Amino acid sequence: MRPAMGIAVMVAGMVVLASTDAVSKHLTLSFAVIQILWVRFVVFGAVGTFLALRKNGIQGLRTKRPVAQVARAVILNLANFIFVYSLSQMPMADAHSIMAIAPLLITAASVPLLGETVGVRRWMAVAVAFGGMMIILRPGTGVFDPVSLVPLAGACCYAGYTLLTKVISRDDSHETTLFYTGIIGFVMMSALAPMDWRPPSGIDWFWLAVAGIGGTLAHVLIIISLHMAPASTLQPFNYTMLVWATVLGFLVFGDLPDSWTVVGALVIVASGLYSWHRERLSQTQSRAERNQP
Repeated sequence: MRPAMGIAVMVAGMVVLASTDAVSKHLTLSFAVIQILWVRFVVFGAVGTFLALRKNGIQGLRTKRPVAQVARAVILNLANFIFVYSLSQMPMADAHSIMAIAPLLITAASVPLLGETVGVRRWMAVAVAFGGMMIILRPGTGVFDPVSLVPLAGACCYAGYTLLTKVISRDDSHETTLFYTGIIGFVMMSALAPMDWRPPSGIDWFWLAVAGIGGTLAHVLIIISLHMAPASTLQPFNYTMLVWATVLGFLVFGDLPDSWTVVGALVIVASGLYSWHRERLSQTQSRAERNQP
């Protein structure tokens, strides 16, 4: 029952995250990206501090990997900035389609950075996903838009953030990591926000708060889902966010991806699911070998 609930919570997290992206895209019409992220990290920092103190007291604020925690938070801030900026420049579905390559980038980078083993078939999945991304970007054609490279840069940052998360999780709790993510993000955005601050009206503050609460709630739901079900079980449901982003992009902004973007996104998602399938088979085989007498 718990794995099924974990899947439901993960899907809920994807819905909230896609909805937050829609609100953020709307806000970029009136406010700078840094101002939007500042409000998000005010909420994130408060929630992260509360959870860390609630579970372990003052010990919850101490980390065994301070450099990695700072680097991870900085990279996440950069990824958030890049992605929200990309939402201001292109349809939600297009940005999410390109960002969908992030799990495959993590697979490729886990070999040199984490020392993990990736088989030939999973390398083939990475190569096919790269082909899917080329279908979306279509470099060298008259329809290529350089702004499409922005979410690709965000995907690279997100891959680096995820890899650092794996390293940090060996020594620090999730609550400690949430604390550093929120506080460092808040400090960074507080230093930068005054450079392009536009006074919000009452309704603007409401939507800025919705974006902040939604982004934080989505991360909390994802963490809860990971406590209820294995990451390998939940990974395929990350791709449901692409569906929600497409639906919301159409309902709220009237945007629909073109046929080439749909084809490229399907190639990337299929490659990601195949890579996940091969990883599960590899884990099952490893457990069977360990259990042999």
